[in-house]
Amino acid sequence: MLTPAFGWTTPVANATVLFDEGKRELEVDISELFPEQSRAQISQWIEHLAHSLTLVYGHWPRERWAIDVEPVSGSIDDPIPWAQVHREKIDRVAFYVLSSASADTLKHEWTGYHEVAHLLLPYRGWGDTWFSEGLASYYQNLLQARVGVLSEEQMWQKLYDGFARGKADDRFDGQTLLSVNQQMREKGGYMRVYWSGAWYFFAADISLRAKSNGAYSMDNALKQLNSCCAAQSLSVAEIIAHLDASTDQEMFSELYQKVYQSRKMPPYASLFAQLGIEIKNGQVSLVADGANARRRREFLSSTAL
Repeated sequence: MLTPAFGWTTPVANATVLFDEGKRELEVDISELFPEQSRAQISQWIEHLAHSLTLVYGHWPRERWAIDVEPVSGSIDDPIPWAQVHREKIDRVAFYVLSSASADTLKHEWTGYHEVAHLLLPYRGWGDTWFSEGLASYYQNLLQARVGVLSEEQMWQKLYDGFARGKADDRFDGQTLLSVNQQMREKGGYMRVYWSGAWYFFAADISLRAKSNGAYSMDNALKQLNSCCAAQSLSVAEIIAHLDASTDQEMFSELYQKVYQSRKMPPYASLFAQLGIEIKNGQVSLVADGANARRRREFLSSTAL
């Protein structure tokens, strides 16, 4: 549903423009190859997806950005078989979507949230893939829960399942994450790379919240990064330097050294335990009461709004 924070303009050429509350612009280009009914369903999904991104710090990361949607054939079990972020003068997210997919089906598909979450980093687009993919893999789950697609328990289960996939991708255990990252496109190791990166941001988020008694989180750190550097194209080292400076500590750089030199998926059970999450036979069990449970529930909304 179109929220009060957004508004559509009249079509411009083949595209339409969507505004957030701060009048930032999203140019939406849905291929005319889609049937009219499919275009309407895709428009609803894009409104929903764009809204989810504002639930990090209140507005979109860029003054102008774009989403392109093209039709593709495939199985309804995978309604978005391909998507990619193009880092250009205007950042563009390209989605390839089944014509038969409904708005509801697309809203429940993780791919959209993953791709738009990439925009939370002013990343130059190459080097340290684990870092950018990790941020997107972590926030895809937070965004789905915050926008109402996942329950709290479902969100933590999906995060746990991702870490478990990273651990199970053990073909290159013994090699540093940096090494696995560099050879990933030729040899594989995607799950270890992506979910080691997600571990980095999960661990950082827990640390920020603990040190601030819940007042400051990754949401705030990303907001400050956006305030200083949204229009820049930074390396991971530069991003980490800004994150350390904004939080007046060296936690991000210390964690970076730990993760990129890691020789297997970092352990994650202790992180869940800090949030009152027990693991029983691969299933998360949420402790109902206590300080850890209260801290866990804080992840369901932003501290930067």
